[in-house]
Amino acid sequence: MDTARLLPLVVAAPLLGAAVLAATGRWLPRLASDLLGCVFAAATAASALLVLFRAGHPGPGAYPVEWVGGWRPVGGSGVGIVLVGDPLGAGLAALVSLLVVAVLLYSWRYFDEPPRRHTGSFPALILVFQAGMCGFAITGDLFNAFVFFELMGVAAYALTGFRVEEPKPLQGALAFGVVNSLGAYATLLGITLLYARTGELGLAQIGRKLDTAGPDGLVLAAFVLVTTGLLVKAAAVPFHFWLPDAHAVAPTPVCMLLSGVMVELGVYGVARVYWTVFAGPGGLAHPAFTRALLVLGVLTALLGAAMCWQQRHLKRLLAFSTVSHTGLFLIGVAVLTPEGVSGTALYVLGHAGVKAALFACTGVLLDRYATVDEHELFGRARGLPVVGALFAVGGLALCGLPPFGSGLGKAVTEEAAGHTAGWLPALYVLVSAVTGGAVLRAGLRIFAGAGRRPRDQEGEPETTGEEVPETGQRLGRIPAPLVAVPAALLTASLAIGAIPAVASAVGRAGALFTDTGGYRRTVLDGRAAATPALPPPHWQTTGVLLGLLSTGLAIALAALAVRHPARTGRPALLAPVRRLQSGHIGDYVAWLAAGTALLTVLTVPGIR
Repeated sequence: MDTARLLPLVVAAPLLGAAVLAATGRWLPRLASDLLGCVFAAATAASALLVLFRAGHPGPGAYPVEWVGGWRPVGGSGVGIVLVGDPLGAGLAALVSLLVVAVLLYSWRYFDEPPRRHTGSFPALILVFQAGMCGFAITGDLFNAFVFFELMGVAAYALTGFRVEEPKPLQGALAFGVVNSLGAYATLLGITLLYARTGELGLAQIGRKLDTAGPDGLVLAAFVLVTTGLLVKAAAVPFHFWLPDAHAVAPTPVCMLLSGVMVELGVYGVARVYWTVFAGPGGLAHPAFTRALLVLGVLTALLGAAMCWQQRHLKRLLAFSTVSHTGLFLIGVAVLTPEGVSGTALYVLGHAGVKAALFACTGVLLDRYATVDEHELFGRARGLPVVGALFAVGGLALCGLPPFGSGLGKAVTEEAAGHTAGWLPALYVLVSAVTGGAVLRAGLRIFAGAGRRPRDQEGEPETTGEEVPETGQRLGRIPAPLVAVPAALLTASLAIGAIPAVASAVGRAGALFTDTGGYRRTVLDGRAAATPALPPPHWQTTGVLLGLLSTGLAIALAALAVRHPARTGRPALLAPVRRLQSGHIGDYVAWLAAGTALLTVLTVPGIR
């Protein structure tokens, strides 16, 4: 079977499922519409896994490439749409699809019964979201990447404001939509500049055309504009303000996808565009790209960790943890080595399951107690030992505890980053300890009632105290899917770090991803890309010790916080930083402009 023919199905299947649910939803019972959504999502996952198996299977053939409609390039130029099943892109599409299946299963007993006219609308929107994310992961065309970028964005805006009868979700969705749309317009303008220079829209074609001439200000402007839009989607500082506001009001299953895979797709887009378009002699010099991503990555990691520790609203706490880890992912990409890319890919795989599981546990608290405020929940969840255990395991995995996949990804990435700057491993340890410690602190207070009850302090806008159960009424008994799904996600994250074959496959994917010439030959010439002979990612003594160190620090921070809440409260030093999260769209737009200017300044010396 020619697995390249499956690539269009990875995008078309969820779109078809969304159309079927939109057309028949009002006549279908709730169970039927949910089951139908799971069937289409699972079919997409199966297609993506088949493509991934073919792409990751060492052999003489090239990884799958499909020119839709048979419009292949002639003489290196073309107008056709190409889908590329390279191992990293296909792997991301498979990750997206599997997580969508988990989210739809979790949602079976999560939402209250909707009106008949809305039956099927949630799974339909989730399938549209899935199609946009999968298409973005496997497209080999820059303009179509923008199209899928917008498709996932529109679906995400609608899902964030799914409860249209409430003002706060609408406000969060509006900020999400405005900021991300402006980022998308920046990307479109950058694509226009590249098309004006090369007359091409395919990633491989643009890269080849740029390499025939020296770089100049137009190439730099195109890089900055395209990268700005992708960094907005990745929620990198200072483009991140929309993310905590959206997470605070979005339905919990939507948060599982936003933090689990959508944000990471922005990081993937930055890496993909650089390696295929700008990494050659006609693009941006490697030191300039490394400098730009290192600066933004360090700022994102530190600010996200500091803000994560300050939160008492659990959804915001987890959202800022995502921001912080985005910074670590950007640093891994900035290293510009196969080891850095492979480690980051492993980190993303492990992080996706852990973060989605933590949000799933938070959803149980919301529907049981009608709040996600750490202070209000103090000691109230003692009767949920299974959920508490899952929450604690998720917090430990977030710290980088071996042998979780998040721990292996952290270990491999920090080792690769250490060759660029010796202090970067210490940053990974610090950020992992603070974000994991914040989760463990909340777990100790909520599920064990440990320490003294924290007192509210003046000027704490991080929580509303106005949440309502998304099941319509408070849960008396926790339905099985609400516990089984996070347990399965954490088990998957553990398997990623414990099964050597997974790390070996990801290592090969990272090596192929960084082979710019091999990608272009495979897409344009149909020739196989030779996999560089590199040792696969694996556990090393240093990585294990650093993982244990960050976990130990996180436990110590959590224990100190519950014993002495006044000493570990909100220092005045961070008050101005907290006020930046104002909720005003105009402020967020201003920071988007400032971030674009900063990116320009950091990359100006990169014109060769």
